[in-house]
Amino acid sequence: MSAVVIGIDIGTSGARAVAMDATSTIVAQSTAPLSDFGDNHLDPDIWWAAAARSIRGCMEAIDGSEVRAMAVDGTSGTVLPVDSTGRPLAAPLMYNDKVADAGLLARIAPLMPPESAAHGPTSGLAKMLVFQLVPGVAKLLHQADWIAGRLSGRFDVTDENNALKSGYDPVAGRWPGWIADTGLKPEFLPEVLAPGAVIGNILGAVADQFGLPSDVRIIAGTTDGCASFLATGASEPGDGVSALGSSLTLKLLSSAPIFAPEFGIYSHHILGVWLAGGASNTGGKVLAHFFDPDSLRRLSAAIDPSRPSGLDYYPLLSPGERFPIMDPSLPPRLEPRPAQESEFLKGLLEGIAAIEQLGYQRLEEFGAPKLKSVRSVGGGSANPHWTSIRRRLLGVPFLAAASGEAAAGAARLALAGAREAGIL
Repeated sequence: MSAVVIGIDIGTSGARAVAMDATSTIVAQSTAPLSDFGDNHLDPDIWWAAAARSIRGCMEAIDGSEVRAMAVDGTSGTVLPVDSTGRPLAAPLMYNDKVADAGLLARIAPLMPPESAAHGPTSGLAKMLVFQLVPGVAKLLHQADWIAGRLSGRFDVTDENNALKSGYDPVAGRWPGWIADTGLKPEFLPEVLAPGAVIGNILGAVADQFGLPSDVRIIAGTTDGCASFLATGASEPGDGVSALGSSLTLKLLSSAPIFAPEFGIYSHHILGVWLAGGASNTGGKVLAHFFDPDSLRRLSAAIDPSRPSGLDYYPLLSPGERFPIMDPSLPPRLEPRPAQESEFLKGLLEGIAAIEQLGYQRLEEFGAPKLKSVRSVGGGSANPHWTSIRRRLLGVPFLAAASGEAAAGAARLALAGAREAGIL
């Protein structure tokens, strides 16, 4: 077998690893549900146990001696405090957790530039301000940082994409000076690398654990949304990627960065391009609240996607939205509820699709290219009836994604890093 790399995705329900060769062909993949290791999905040790099993699953199908690099993606905005050895000191605050201290949020808001992605109660920066008070804290890390640290032994580094919601300035390429004005101690901030840069070699004990060479490079990773984009093969300005997972995340390839925090819009810089977009609080978790998988399949088949339901839903499980509307008190809109369950489901699917449509419109309003195509990833992309509704609302070609797995995007990032380092 030719040289391969491994991408690892840590999601809200499990971990997935993808092994990819130098032609970007997936040669192995493996999944490990978090629930196999316990009920507390906020336990980082469970994240690591799932990641380790997914890596081992890939290793069963490839020659370990051919592995050259690994990269990790994780949920955007998830933060945890660690000590100097990388030991977690408190339960992490997840991507959708809100900092409840209204006084803190009101105090720091005027200190941040309008274009910063660190605005809002779910921002990484707000969470870091809470966690810096934990006794013994040495660094404040993101989810992907910590998993990469378990691989490399370095718990002092992050990447530009995960750092964005914590206040990092991707245009200037640095932690800005105003962060200290918020009261966050700069020594708690990790070093920031470009996604695809080499963090270091794999730890010897970890290499032995998985049967890997001692010179495997650990590559700076990215967020799950950016990894999902990379996985699809989208490459031209105007190419959009909708991730229909537990939440709805949109990314649109742009030649220039777009920032509009009042609408939850921000831009990631990765591999020389800009990904403008945002993440809504709607998505598959709303559907899963009302329907089990079998009901979703059965009721979806009864839907006529060409006929609008006439319902005007904004599907949320609780008040608060971050994109394409930034309103922490925005109420869910789920009434009236039809007697037919299939019509209720149609209303939910239309409502999420309308939020998707508004999201791409918002991006264009603030200077992103007009949407010219959409690739879809996530569990919702497999629902043909939902896809028909989305086609009707978006009115652009729907293209096949090269892969729907965020782990494949992390693997593509590992490939780019390995090539840049001259080891592939």
